[in-house]
Amino acid sequence: MNNLVVVVSGGNLFAIAAQYLNDATQWIRIAQLNGIADPVLAGVTSLIIPPPSATAGGGLPV
Repeated sequence: MNNLVVVVSGGNLFAIAAQYLNDATQWIRIAQLNGIADPVLAGVTSLIIPPPSATAGGGLPV
């Protein structure tokens, strides 16, 4: 499955991960793929969304 590109206006990566990955804790996958450190977004932002993964862990990388 390929990555998806979405354009959002503000919001946060938790809600986006919940919507596209069905798991808010996987916000870090979106952050890492897009080089974002802060999960709170300001302004209009294009984001690359990785494919959903039931086995991907959430939270901060160790």
